[in-house]
This record gives sequence, structure tokens and C-alpha cells, in this order.
Amino acid sequence: MTETRREQFQALRGMRDILPPESARRRELTKQFFTQCELAGYHEVVPPILEDLGVFLRVGEATDVVTKEMYDFVDKDQSRIALRPEMTAGVVRAFVQHRPVLPWKVWYAGTNFRHERPQKGRYRMFDQLGVEALGVDDADLDVEIIALASRFFASLGLRQVTLLINSLGEHEDREQYTEAVRLYLLAHQYELSEASQVTLELNPLRVLDSKRREDQQIIADAPLVADYLSEDSADHYARVLAGLDSLGVSYTEDPRLVRGLDYYRRTTFEFAAEALDSAQNAIGGGGRYDGLAEAMGGPATDGVGFALGVDRILLACDAEGVFATDPTRLDVFVIDTVSGDAARDITHQLRSAGISADRRFGGGSMKAQMKSADKSGARFAVIIGEDELAANEVTLRPMLGQESDGEQRRVATADLLSELSRYSSQTVTDQIDFQPADSASADPTNSGTLT
Repeated sequence: MTETRREQFQALRGMRDILPPESARRRELTKQFFTQCELAGYHEVVPPILEDLGVFLRVGEATDVVTKEMYDFVDKDQSRIALRPEMTAGVVRAFVQHRPVLPWKVWYAGTNFRHERPQKGRYRMFDQLGVEALGVDDADLDVEIIALASRFFASLGLRQVTLLINSLGEHEDREQYTEAVRLYLLAHQYELSEASQVTLELNPLRVLDSKRREDQQIIADAPLVADYLSEDSADHYARVLAGLDSLGVSYTEDPRLVRGLDYYRRTTFEFAAEALDSAQNAIGGGGRYDGLAEAMGGPATDGVGFALGVDRILLACDAEGVFATDPTRLDVFVIDTVSGDAARDITHQLRSAGISADRRFGGGSMKAQMKSADKSGARFAVIIGEDELAANEVTLRPMLGQESDGEQRRVATADLLSELSRYSSQTVTDQIDFQPADSASADPTNSGTLT
């Protein structure tokens, strides 16, 4: 009889499973980020992954994010909704809906979705870290935002990160500049790459962001936005640069820098990891988006923020050989060669005391259990055999050389927590009250605690 072969499912193209220990590394990255954010008075916001399609149409209907890449569909109640392709629009929608006290300074960490061509460091499902600050028209807030991102990169050990900065001016400045660029590019339309010719019809400024070789000379000779800035816009930009100089944040002015989303005004910036290939080295960016809240149906509200790509940041860390976080190490592996009762109860009490502990399920020989202990990477093995059980003791065996001040030794079960505390910065004040399973005084729920 021929066995029917079952279909083996795999993650969709552009999606992936993030497994340990990489998941722990990403969690530590987020921890580093929110530490920097909260030092600056930013607090977490968690917007939904699904939004009304109209929220993201405000991003700009001429952008690739909206026209080509967004996952949008009609749900079961016939509403047009979308998986978020970026975070800023949803955060601003939340601001408009809830009207928090100003200034509103928030940070986020979340997953976004874009149907684009998967490549190294770019997936259809990707995580971003970012901040948004609304309600303040002050160039110093732009400086604070940029400096926060710079401190975060430094906290990871990254040293080869370049800050590129520009100003797109006020709405009227940008409109005049866009028209000047459009007319210039039309005069050179057939010298552009085919892709840029298409982009020209939709959004002339996006042509300036092209990395295609055949477009570079034309882009180099294009009009400069600085020639179209109003006095107020120029003053704002000068204040930002002066603030960065005062804080010692290095930057490079890039008069061709435009961001991919239509809502940016005035300050715009991007971080590039020089250790990565130049065509794909952007690890984050942002700028001002004054007017986006108004487009969402709210009051005119100034805003500034940035978004950073987790995958690209980690690639940059790998390229520089930094932020190689160690896998989470287990404190104790409990080996029970009798009945398993001791392993069950002691692991519970250790965990209740704040000490990480694991065991082998299903029993097994001493050799098999020690093999599991080795694989776990635990600092210590706690061994319970017939002799230990009868004496209400355990054998404490250091598994790592740096944890040991001698050979394995027998200790009273009641003293196990205090013995382990010798290798911890925490202080143990209670004891494990473990008795053999046949003792009338056995109470496996009595747990030691750490203070």
C-alpha cells in the first residue's frame, strides 16, 4: 500500500520564522531602544496592525508603498482595510482619535507588511522601531529626535553610521521645488531609466532617490531644494544644524535627499550604515510631517519622528562585529534519577525564587540527563539520586569553569538557594523547603523567594 505524502507547508515568500537565539537578540535590541526613548521622556504606543485603507492613502497616493506594495483587501463586513505598511500614519491617526495632552512623545516597536521584492535585509514582513513627537514647532525637537537615534546606534556599538540631512521646506516651498524638478526631468525624460520615467509621472521627487546608474548624472545636475526654501524654512534648518553641532552629532548635508513618503516637510534625514552595500545601506530615517494630522481629520499639528529597520540594523551590527548578544543562559538544570518528583518540585521552587531552571522530562539515565544538562548551557547541575533523596540533600555541580570555586559538593536542599546566591548579584533570604516525596511534611508549593 502506497503511503500518501502529506503537503509540507512553508512560510510565504518574503515572510519568515524568527527562531531562538535570533529572537532573543531582537528582543534585546528593542530593550536597548526603549531604554533610550524613556530616558528622553517617550512612552510606548501600540497601534493596531489593521487600519482603514484611507489612513495609509494619506501617506501619498503616488508612492510605491500605496500604489504597489500595500496589502489591502475587503473584509467580511465589506470595509476596505490594509495591513499597515508603516507606523507613522497609524500613530497620527491614534493621536487624532484620542487627542492626548501635548506635546505627545511616543515610541513604538512593531511589524509592518509590504508586497515588495524580497532581498537581503528586506522582507515583506518586517519590524520597525520608531518615535513620534506631536504638538511642538521647534527645531530643537528635531535635534532631540535625531540625537536619540544616534545614541541608540552608539549603544549597540555601531560606529560606521552616517547621518544624511536636508530640508524640503514648507508645503509651498516643496510644491515650487517639485515643479522645478518636474520641468527639469521632463527635459531629460528619455535619458532616464525606464523605471524613473514612470516615477516621473507619479512623483518627480522620487526620481532623485534613484540608485540606478543611468540616472545619476541627471540627478546630479537637478535643481537644489535650498534654492526654494522660504526664510522661515531656512532659519529652521539652520537651527537644526546648529543644535546637532552643539551636541556633537556628526552629519552630512545631502541636498538630493528626499524621503519616500509624501507627508515630509522641512527637516528630513536618513541614517546610512557604511559597512553595508551602498545600494541597500539605509537603516532608518525620518523628518517633519507638519500637516499629516490635519489630513487625518484632526487639528493642524506639528509632528516629527523617525522609523528604523530592525533587519538592516542587525545586518549592520554583523558587518561591524558588534551586538552579538549571548544566548540566554540557564541557571540550573535539575537531574533526578529517582522518580522525577524532586525535579518537578525543585525546578518550581527555583523559578519562584527568580532562578531559571529546567529538567529532562520522561526520566532517563544519569548519562542521558547529564547530556541534556550540557546541551542546555546551564551554569549548574543539581543532582538528586537515591543517596541525596534519603539525606534531603542535593549534589551541586558547576557546569562552567568560571562558576566553580571547587569540585561538585553535597549541600542540604534547604541551603540550595543561598548556595546559588553566591554566584548571583541577588540575595536569597528564604530556603527551599523540599522533603522526600514520602515525608508527611512534604509541601511542594512552599517556594523560596529572592529579595
